[in-house]
Amino acid sequence: MSSAQHQLDNRPRSVAHLFLSRVGATPDREAYRYPVPAAQGAPGAEEWRSLTWAQTAERVKAIAAGLLALGLLPEERVAISSSTRVEWILADLGVMCAGAASTAVYPSTDADETAYILADSDSRAIFVEDAAQLAKVVEHADRLPGLGHAVVFDPDTELPRADGLEVLSLADLERRGAAYLKEHPDAVEAAVGAIEREQLATLIYTSGTTGRPKGVRLVHDCWSYQGVAQEVSGLLEPDDVQFLWLPLSHVFGKALISGQVRTGHVIAVDGRIDRIVTNLPVVRPTVMASAPRVFEKVYNGIAAKARAEGGATYKIFRWAAKVAREHARTGQESLVATGTRKIPFALAAQHALADRLVYGKIRAAFGGELRGSASGSAALAPDIGYFFAGAGVPVLEGYGLTETSAGCTVNPVDDFRVGTVGRPLPGTEVRVAEDGEILLRGPGIMRGYHNLPEKTAEVLEPDGWFRTGDIGELDREGFLRITDRKKDLFKTSGGKYIAPTEIESRFKAACPFVSNILVVGDGRNYCTALIALDESVLLPWAASNGLAGRSYAEVVATPEVRNLVDGFVQRVNKDLQRWQTIKRFAVLPRDLDIEHGELTPSLKVKRPVVERAYAELVEAMYEGAREA
Repeated sequence: MSSAQHQLDNRPRSVAHLFLSRVGATPDREAYRYPVPAAQGAPGAEEWRSLTWAQTAERVKAIAAGLLALGLLPEERVAISSSTRVEWILADLGVMCAGAASTAVYPSTDADETAYILADSDSRAIFVEDAAQLAKVVEHADRLPGLGHAVVFDPDTELPRADGLEVLSLADLERRGAAYLKEHPDAVEAAVGAIEREQLATLIYTSGTTGRPKGVRLVHDCWSYQGVAQEVSGLLEPDDVQFLWLPLSHVFGKALISGQVRTGHVIAVDGRIDRIVTNLPVVRPTVMASAPRVFEKVYNGIAAKARAEGGATYKIFRWAAKVAREHARTGQESLVATGTRKIPFALAAQHALADRLVYGKIRAAFGGELRGSASGSAALAPDIGYFFAGAGVPVLEGYGLTETSAGCTVNPVDDFRVGTVGRPLPGTEVRVAEDGEILLRGPGIMRGYHNLPEKTAEVLEPDGWFRTGDIGELDREGFLRITDRKKDLFKTSGGKYIAPTEIESRFKAACPFVSNILVVGDGRNYCTALIALDESVLLPWAASNGLAGRSYAEVVATPEVRNLVDGFVQRVNKDLQRWQTIKRFAVLPRDLDIEHGELTPSLKVKRPVVERAYAELVEAMYEGAREA
């Protein structure tokens, strides 16, 4: 039996067990870094503070004991509604160490849906970030008779009185827990010791595109498996520094905590998306998880800056980008064919020159230490993947769903394949059904949808195989390629099947101005597209093309932008089958966003929502159309 298999077979029953073991093994090592206002300096200046594992344990045990003092019982739900910050992690670990189960609530969720999630989960308490999140709970307190306590992270929040709801600060809860531990010093260890593998650990509600979200039931063994699998796969190492900004209410972010507790590496945590670029050179991470949209924006920003400088700078960038892609693609093709990455001498020389001129600056922008960045939640355009791989910033695409406690497959750092989502994590099985649907089985699979046995039966087979709804293929070396969502495939009125994400991915790789694109054509006689542009890239272009001083909405409505986008559409169309080509398109007056419900918190496009919102634009693109 291999060492990896032995570790998987003998994994602890829960992340709570992992946590206590980690604290015992490395109490004085740094666990978390988090930003706070600087004690001195200019207004708005920040500094980073740290918690060792021992200091983390002191707070986690106080939170867990505080929950026990409130009367929380095993598997009873405690919700968390907050952006990504160190208190989110401390609260979640506290919930697990109390034997309770956490309910993850996105802070962007509106008051009505928040109340639905709290009621459906039967949450007994909730951690909220600030007054805004607390207000959602208080507004619908009458719908939540089982919710008895709200704990607020921000220390300056005014704590209102609410009938039937006790509101207290996180510091209050920790003081209450400390007092409880004086009377019951072994209470937390006893609660952890009583946890069983199949005990409910987490409810994460899927961000549905229609109807109410479904609560996914993930047990303690799901997270313990994730922690051990991430370690034995080599994805995470004890000496790593990980920058964590992903939403912890999303399964991807939460799974990373399991891996960190197992390996004991440092996490620098700050969920403010507008601080990512500023934080990277400060944190200097060795690993980071992200969504493809971030890499697309970084690439577009680099290209836009080079274009704005013009002349030799832009020519050098275009040459370097071409060399990066060719170098990465050639290395990958030789690896597949011969087992080693072989680069011709001339290409290697060009790459070395491009590295001195361009790639080093790109790596420096990521902190200069990044050995790999895991990417999930949506497909990354291969051309962008090859670019970053060639520049020395490998993007390791992986695959997973809420229903699989995140990662099921991932590209290894030393053998990644652009265009695939890697090999299965140890302990996870993958197979492809006759109709192309990807099926998964393993310890990370959910135990069902909360209170929805019929929905559970639709996707979980009696023998444990989970139907993902994704279409894909496995190559002979076990690398998985996702070709589309089964539900996103559509058929034109001419009977041709279309995989829209393939077309969208090609357009994102070709057009440096695009932010989001949605290909439409179900039951129609040709394909059209709704295209949103990236304001940060478009407006500098507009300023240098006679459109300075105009707003984004004004710029995208001009013939100049129409012609600009049309050029990229035609470029992409040249490499598509006739029935796949985009015949008409509309440039949207604003970008898609989470606030309008068009993107999920993990930045995936909600197709039905967008199509409904822009139904008139879609219909206009088919008016008076001839058969194509």
